[in-house]
Amino acid sequence: MTVRTRFAPSPTGYLHIGGARTALFSWAYARKHGGTFILRIEDTDVERSTPEAVHAILDGMSWLKLNYDEGPFYQMQRMPRYKEVIQQMLATGQAYYCYTTPAELDAMREAQRARGEKPRYDGVWRPEPGKTLPPVPADAKPVVRFKNPTEGVVAWKDLVKGHIEFSNSELDDLIIARSDGTPTYNFCVVVDDWDMGITQVIRGDDHVNNTPRQINILKALGAKVPQYAHLSMILGDDGTKLSKRHGAVSVMQYDEDGYLPEAVINYLARLGWSHGDDEVFSVEQFCSWFDLDHITPSAAQFNTEKLNWLNNHYLKQTDNGKLADLVRPRLEARGIKIGATPDLAAIAGLYKERVATLNELADAAEVFYIDLHPDAALLDAQLSAEAIPALRDLSQLFATVAWETAAISATIKEVIARHGMKMPKLAMPLRVMLTGQTQTPSVDALVTLFPREMVLARIEKNLAKKTA
Repeated sequence: MTVRTRFAPSPTGYLHIGGARTALFSWAYARKHGGTFILRIEDTDVERSTPEAVHAILDGMSWLKLNYDEGPFYQMQRMPRYKEVIQQMLATGQAYYCYTTPAELDAMREAQRARGEKPRYDGVWRPEPGKTLPPVPADAKPVVRFKNPTEGVVAWKDLVKGHIEFSNSELDDLIIARSDGTPTYNFCVVVDDWDMGITQVIRGDDHVNNTPRQINILKALGAKVPQYAHLSMILGDDGTKLSKRHGAVSVMQYDEDGYLPEAVINYLARLGWSHGDDEVFSVEQFCSWFDLDHITPSAAQFNTEKLNWLNNHYLKQTDNGKLADLVRPRLEARGIKIGATPDLAAIAGLYKERVATLNELADAAEVFYIDLHPDAALLDAQLSAEAIPALRDLSQLFATVAWETAAISATIKEVIARHGMKMPKLAMPLRVMLTGQTQTPSVDALVTLFPREMVLARIEKNLAKKTA
């Protein structure tokens, strides 16, 4: 059997973490088995579907590098096919016209609730041998319902949740075409999976209740029923349902927030799936390891700290030049012009172990390219009477010293010894003058990144403020 999986989002919103995980698992399963991964856009909800959401889905898939082999297919472009199948089912008696109005349905369900029964369509228009149907109302526009089996059970071995079954007596006759003739979601999905030869349907467990209806329609059509794997939901950091405040945002928001796609993919892979104790692995390793047996049926929990830890790991592994290319547009978006000096790649190399995101790296790099004005209170606290003469000496020596880390380090130590100081007494005010911060990488490496003229100018400017 050639594996064929699909990711079928509805373009009524952005591609969020839950959808991205479904796409990743479907993609990885196809890659593991040398199969085909299909992208299908389920855009039949015309009122809520938007071109912007379609673009957001495509952008998110592209950013995560989840390349699809076929598609994207759009359901709205397949309407003639759905209507053709509906007509076939009407002709064979597998579907029928129902003239019950929405008001009649509401009254029917209300009466059932009053009797303590499960509200459902009562089959009044369902044709049966020997049954006389009501007269067809004048000018009525009927829906089309699937003639669901009334006996037995529909069961499947879910590849995540195990054995699941529903009694057919609990399932009423599903509407497969609305009164305006447009087919419904559950019907379109069935025809698509049939036509596209889908072998494994990997999707969220909010679709479990749809599955028995879809299986029954597939069987009625004589189609092969795919295997199903229903993924449990993702909870937020606090154990509640994932919301926008803890991750249920557009995948592209993670790009805007400074995460690397490799880190997001690695993190998503571990949301409900595991390979022993492995936490960090490449996409290639993931595809070779991935199976459905090790997906937990319980809910996964989103952990922002873990994502940040992973992103820091990937930042540290990334080439400095590539990091510079990723940070540069973030700085330029702030209106900061990046020249040849200071060297942005060198700045990225010095700071990448200390930051969790590209945005934090941009924050660190920004101070090298702007007209910096350190906080007056912070500067005043660091510029002690002991530090001022030492900084003047340091500035004079910096004017002629070889501009490389070893010589700069030796010069700083010489000034400290000459003035009988401890390193922090000189290093802290120097850090504040150069970056506006008290926490930086080693001060000699920091100084080296700046052009000599910029270091001298910032020292002199800030000393002048203090002594003015």
